Amino acid sequence: MTKTLLLTASLLAAATGAFAESNEAVVARGRYLVENVAGCGDCHSPRDPRGQIPAGQHLMGTPLPFAPTVPMPAWAAQAPQIAGLPGYTDAQAVTLFTQGTKPDGSMPRPPMPQFRFTAEDARAVVAYLRSLKK
Repeated sequence: MTKTLLLTASLLAAATGAFAESNEAVVARGRYLVENVAGCGDCHSPRDPRGQIPAGQHLMGTPLPFAPTVPMPAWAAQAPQIAGLPGYTDAQAVTLFTQGTKPDGSMPRPPMPQFRFTAEDARAVVAYLRSLKK
């Protein structure tokens, strides 16, 4: 019986470690996509006068420092906070990043692009953004 308990405990520990590594890999993939592919910080992070993101402000939302050159009534003047994904369930956020629609069925206002990530990449983006929850 003791050998069975030790074997079970060892298997659970190994599985838990594999899950933790797997989750870390998913978050790392999401970080790569957010920071190097989608460039989310370009609009969703404020900048100081030197162009640097102030400490603690990464992906915390900011007024957009640019505007369209022609009238656009649907233009968003503010990029919302996306660190932690406030206001979205994981499923809603995955839908946004795979289908380009918000929970109410509308599309994000320009200049937000209509991302079409794969479901796997969208889940990675969600995992990373959730990891930034304040």
